[in-house]
Amino acid sequence: MSLYYPPISYVVSPQEDGMLLKTILQKRMGVSRKLLSRLKLTEQGIMLNGARVYISVNVHAGDLIEIRMEQERSDDMLPQPMNLHILYEDEHLLVLNKPAGIIVHPTHGHYTDTLANGVVHYWQEKGWKYRFRAVHRLDQETSGVLVIAKNAYIHQHVSEQMIAGTVDKRYAAFVHGKPALPSGDIDGPIDRDPLEPHRRIVTPEGYPSLTRYKVCEAYPSASLIELKLETGRTHQIRVHMLSIGCPLIGDQMYRHPVYSDRELRSDGAEAASDFAAGPADLEAAMIMRLDRYMGRQALHAASLTLIHPIEGSAMTFKAPLPEDMNSLRNMLAEEAT
Repeated sequence: MSLYYPPISYVVSPQEDGMLLKTILQKRMGVSRKLLSRLKLTEQGIMLNGARVYISVNVHAGDLIEIRMEQERSDDMLPQPMNLHILYEDEHLLVLNKPAGIIVHPTHGHYTDTLANGVVHYWQEKGWKYRFRAVHRLDQETSGVLVIAKNAYIHQHVSEQMIAGTVDKRYAAFVHGKPALPSGDIDGPIDRDPLEPHRRIVTPEGYPSLTRYKVCEAYPSASLIELKLETGRTHQIRVHMLSIGCPLIGDQMYRHPVYSDRELRSDGAEAASDFAAGPADLEAAMIMRLDRYMGRQALHAASLTLIHPIEGSAMTFKAPLPEDMNSLRNMLAEEAT
């Protein structure tokens, strides 16, 4: 006997009287073709007033349409106990505050110790059967808000919002220096670096990419920036901030030009005492000191606003600044006094 997730319901309005059930499913409930095909093969996948029907029937005002998806789980993932910081959860969504240093989803050669392993264990302990479906990703060293859908229908709808650009994602980042303007747009096409394919660069031949920024706090050698993504390119914030001369503190892939200028070792381990006392040398020493202090890119997904696929209301999820970034902020504030 199949087990199902709670049904997703829809009541036919007087204006929809006489329409095809298929039309309601696709145009009103937003069921994709792929999911519709799957529901048609499920015993209780599509129900009209409690009865299984063909999608070619006409519906009438007041009819109750329900779609049900069979419970499933991520059998290909090893459940692992993990401390999860849950920001929000209901029967459709799980929203986490992801810590830095952890990969979201298993990859080739990295099958364990990911956030997915921890979530699968959490659901297993609760006796719930869900497949892990993150609707977006965060880099391994980026912390903050991560949204996970609990079934294919919810994943489809939140993903569509992501693609349409209607999801408001805000990030907090500490960067070296200060942008020329207190706020502005970084409109720079992004594509792979032909010399290092795992990196991205700003290039006229790239994909359109837009990041909006605002300086929230300014210190002598660094700034706390709020960033809003209007597009979602890989490494977009990191690439864009480097392109305006304000790379993220601690970012080893998109580092400050001072490293290449001085032909430093890849780990940037030179101490301040290794430099002469000139202003440029002191600035370089401070840049490396901040990078070493942070230890990872100082980037945090601070908030995310979306429309709940079932409730239809806007929901905002916020993750407080993590301890390591707060520590960096305190150090910068002390040095400014």
